[in-house]
Amino acid sequence: MTGGIRIRIKICGVTHPDDAAAAVDAGVDLIGLNFVPGSPRMLDLNTAEAISNRVAGQVERVAVFRDAPWNEVEMVTRRIELERIQFHGEESEDEVEMVDLPVIKAVRGADREAAQTYPGALLLLDHPTGGGGAGQAWNWSEAAELIAEGYDIILAGGLDPENVGEALGNLGDLPPWGVDVATGVEAEGYRKDPARIQAFIAAVRKAEEAG
Repeated sequence: MTGGIRIRIKICGVTHPDDAAAAVDAGVDLIGLNFVPGSPRMLDLNTAEAISNRVAGQVERVAVFRDAPWNEVEMVTRRIELERIQFHGEESEDEVEMVDLPVIKAVRGADREAAQTYPGALLLLDHPTGGGGAGQAWNWSEAAELIAEGYDIILAGGLDPENVGEALGNLGDLPPWGVDVATGVEAEGYRKDPARIQAFIAAVRKAEEAG
């Protein structure tokens, strides 16, 4: 893995201000705030605001939506201080470009056609069929070609402290822009486990050094 390029670490589905603070203390770069109906990690506005305020100025805060009505996206972005928006559904290129903030667009696996559809977005590559917080692993090495072609990607889908080093190693010499984890660092009740967050970060940094 090419030296000198630092892989960003995103902890998604943060549900408590204390978990956000622990993630920041451990050294993460981004946290995800989930606004997807039906998700066990979905936040109400008051909780999301409390989490956002707790870590303001210390980490990039990302609001996660999936096929949300535009008025819901606007309601969240007016209320909550954010650095990025993540779209995790079938949003069109036009919808993605309507957002004033930088966008992360989740796609199914290493989908070249989808990558070409969202030229201005960071691409989060999740499980080809079972993505979106399900914690399912896939053949992460398939992302290598997109990285080699110059796409900025966030590797996601089933990553945890035990396998993230292997996943990064399978990409060869070119690191991804970042990695994303939710289920892989959780304890009971969808709360994040500080020890697993620290172990995840340590594994990523070890993979960087090994490259």
